[in-house]
Amino acid sequence: MSRRPHRSRKNQRLALIVGGLAFLGVAAALVLTAFEDSVVFFFSPTDLASKQIDPERRIRIGGLVEEGSVARGPGDGEIRFLVTDGTTKLPVRFVGVLPDLFREGQGVVAQGRLAGATFEADEVLAKHDETYMPPEVADALKKQGHWQPEAGAKGKGS
Repeated sequence: MSRRPHRSRKNQRLALIVGGLAFLGVAAALVLTAFEDSVVFFFSPTDLASKQIDPERRIRIGGLVEEGSVARGPGDGEIRFLVTDGTTKLPVRFVGVLPDLFREGQGVVAQGRLAGATFEADEVLAKHDETYMPPEVADALKKQGHWQPEAGAKGKGS
């Protein structure tokens, strides 16, 4: 008669705990992998000038639309403009309809991909003052001395 080795309760619990931890580790890895694909990082034009960004990676940029830089064409619905954080200017190309609040000298956040030295935006969000900007853009503008505290105060009371 062959007898199977008897597992102690202690060994069974240990095996159950190790199996549970392995399952949680695999689940966490899958969630983080899926989350990484949907995360869009935010950069200022100065950040982009100093970093190597994968052209396939979707990112957001923000700053002010440079005065006198908005140009239409050459293609249908194509708009080109410069986004600046006060230090660096980044050319942006967008095909589509711009938001009503889009103006030169106003805040903007654009989402898309960097194609060489030009940012190819597929979405443009215009902001009427710095109150509604992502904190990163507002901080970059404050550092460069372009923050307008009176504009920020207007937005809070309205």
